[in-house]
Amino acid sequence: MKKLEIIIKSERLEDVKKILNDNNANGLMISNIMGYGNQKGYKTIYRGTETTVNLLPKLKVETVVPEEIAEVIVNEIVIQINTGNYGDGKIFIYDVDDVVRIRTGERGKDAL
Repeated sequence: MKKLEIIIKSERLEDVKKILNDNNANGLMISNIMGYGNQKGYKTIYRGTETTVNLLPKLKVETVVPEEIAEVIVNEIVIQINTGNYGDGKIFIYDVDDVVRIRTGERGKDAL
């Protein structure tokens, strides 16, 4: 199993949810986060003073999926979410050793 941690702009959330649903990802968690990457934010002028805004609002979408569909989901997200601009986001991929559904005690893929 693989855990996908997908960092995106908030306006791309519905696209990511559709990709996950189309590939039978059974659940997701969404968190509002702030951060910056290579761009280090942007500069703006407010009342004549230049300020740097370096913490930008993003969404973190997390899901755990079977290993065989993880790469399919990653490829679809890269194709559909990519605008070619800074800030499109990142996908972190982690190995998951086991998962347990608390309600039934099921383990592994059955618990997804």
